[in-house]
Amino acid sequence: MTGLDLMVLAVYLVGSVGLGLWMGRSQRSAAEYFLGNRSLPWTLVALSVVATETSTLTVISVPGLAYHGDMTFLQLAFGYVIGRIAIAIILLPSYFRGESETAYAFLGQRFGRAPQMTASGLFLITRVLADGVRLFATAIPLALITGWSYPVCILIIGAITVLYTYVGGIRSVVWLDSVQLVLYISGAVIALWIVITVIGGWAGFTDALPAGKLRIFDMGLDEGWRGLFSGGYKLPAALLGGAFLSMASHGTDQLLVQRLLSTRGLRQAQMALIASGFIVVLQFLFFLLLGSALAVFYEGAAIPTDQVFPRYIVEGLPPGLSGLLLAAIFAAAMSTLSSSLNSLASSTVFDLFRSRRDLPGDDQERDSSDLRRGRLSTLVWAGVLVGGAMLFRTTDNPVVEIGLAIASVTYGGFLGTFFLGRFTTTPGPRAAVAALLAGVVTAGALVLFTGIFWVWLVPFGCAASFTTGWILGHVPGFEQTDHP
Repeated sequence: MTGLDLMVLAVYLVGSVGLGLWMGRSQRSAAEYFLGNRSLPWTLVALSVVATETSTLTVISVPGLAYHGDMTFLQLAFGYVIGRIAIAIILLPSYFRGESETAYAFLGQRFGRAPQMTASGLFLITRVLADGVRLFATAIPLALITGWSYPVCILIIGAITVLYTYVGGIRSVVWLDSVQLVLYISGAVIALWIVITVIGGWAGFTDALPAGKLRIFDMGLDEGWRGLFSGGYKLPAALLGGAFLSMASHGTDQLLVQRLLSTRGLRQAQMALIASGFIVVLQFLFFLLLGSALAVFYEGAAIPTDQVFPRYIVEGLPPGLSGLLLAAIFAAAMSTLSSSLNSLASSTVFDLFRSRRDLPGDDQERDSSDLRRGRLSTLVWAGVLVGGAMLFRTTDNPVVEIGLAIASVTYGGFLGTFFLGRFTTTPGPRAAVAALLAGVVTAGALVLFTGIFWVWLVPFGCAASFTTGWILGHVPGFEQTDHP
């Protein structure tokens, strides 16, 4: 890395912290810190949703998937759009009927505190594991370029991100997410333009590609019905799995629901959610094209999936642009990490340790106490995430698939339980907790004892969760009472 690259990276890091601190100045209440006083515009929220779910996994792993295969991963994004439209219609109205502060408040209102706290606890565990993978993924290009160890790289990224997240809360996070999204997309556009130019323009790119490299749709009919479950992004599996994954992540995961709750109302939240789906499709298309172009550039050389794009940043870009692309990878990581810290803290404060009617003092005293607890929780979870990221030591598997698989184990249970609360009236709190756990156990068993592809974990987990809860709702002791 040249001195110019280091200067570009340093300017980005210092600028990010400065902008985050300025945007988050004068935070005086938990409502400001966690929800931005519910006044954030839907356009910024849509960009923040995309930046949050994208993370470093997309930036470095998705090009690698196309490098070693084709573009059928894009089918998953089509399912994402379907899932977001469904959630915008089915679940979002329920969140805006009251003053929900987290996604799991819906379960509290419908079933009582026990399901709300159980769901929040599972969210905290899963988020730490999944975002540990994301933070580790960011250390890959930094270690490759600087020669530093993974733990040192992880500490640097975590320390910088926690600065503006601790002070600025959700407002800083959303604004920085939007800036970071623009940065990493711009950096990748420049990288694609350069590599296409080097390999002879678009004509040279398409002529040099092996047959089927740009294939997007794969029905999977040639492998029979077993092929739909064994692996690969077949269209039926990708559409159904992608739809269920998106419904779970954007309808039940506090990481993303928190952004939607910070908008100015239901209509704006729905617009932000649906728009984010189409942005993700374009983003995936772009990164997959980049991976295909790099396959031509490197002539199919054997490069680990998660090192394809980082290697090109080091070897194929002129000084200055390497620093810009490294800053773009930092941007993707920081957007997800900052969002994760704020959502972990909000769920800790609102779901686990606080019920307004149980705390002494007036509203102002309680709000001030929530703010202090929120900032302390931010620091605690920062330490946990950094420690979790240091547990990973290998890049053998694409980190994007590892992260999605971890989340998918619990997502089915979450979605089934939320559907149970939305579409049934008989199941009570015990049935809801049992339903949530049944979905998680089912998905976990599928991972441990079958070779089923990860995209099926959420649909099967959701079905097991909803069915369990519905059946138990007709068993004495598990039915709903008048007062959850």
